[in-house]
Amino acid sequence: MYPIVDLVEHQTIAAVQKEDDLAKAIASQVNVIFLLTGSILNVKAMVDRVKEAGKVVFLHMEFIEGIAADRGGIAYVAQHVQPHGIISTRSQVIRTAKELKLLTIQRMFLIDRNAIGKGIKMAEQATPDAIEVMPGIMPRIVREMTALTPLPIIAGGLFAYRHEIDEALEAGALAVSVGSAELW
Repeated sequence: MYPIVDLVEHQTIAAVQKEDDLAKAIASQVNVIFLLTGSILNVKAMVDRVKEAGKVVFLHMEFIEGIAADRGGIAYVAQHVQPHGIISTRSQVIRTAKELKLLTIQRMFLIDRNAIGKGIKMAEQATPDAIEVMPGIMPRIVREMTALTPLPIIAGGLFAYRHEIDEALEAGALAVSVGSAELW
């Protein structure tokens, strides 16, 4: 079993893209927050706020200003920022974060059939704890991804309505990450 499965209690994940939305995410029903914003100056305080609220927090390594998505940056995040895990599109970042005992989510952009095959191959090599597929609004592709890999699938991107979230969950997604506070 993948440890991330045990952490997801609410199947909607708040994808926080602006610091101003962090308070809304913390006050919402979600128990997992993806931080897609921040800088070396404020990310520790943001992570601490989420953890103090009893929620799980993942940082998207490519979106945090002033912290490189390299071995040194990941080590800094693991030792000083201390999120539960990271999100990245890069296999090397996933492997390094796993070495440093962080949970990992590999984000994949599925733009065509070729991207699905390459994405599965990348995940097999990097062995993340979960895969976030984007755009996740395609239930057929979510269903296909869950058949192609034993890794938990998180659907993300372009969700606008509750019924779209339900469709992704019915297709086999562990959870759905959404940036809209109204859907948290």
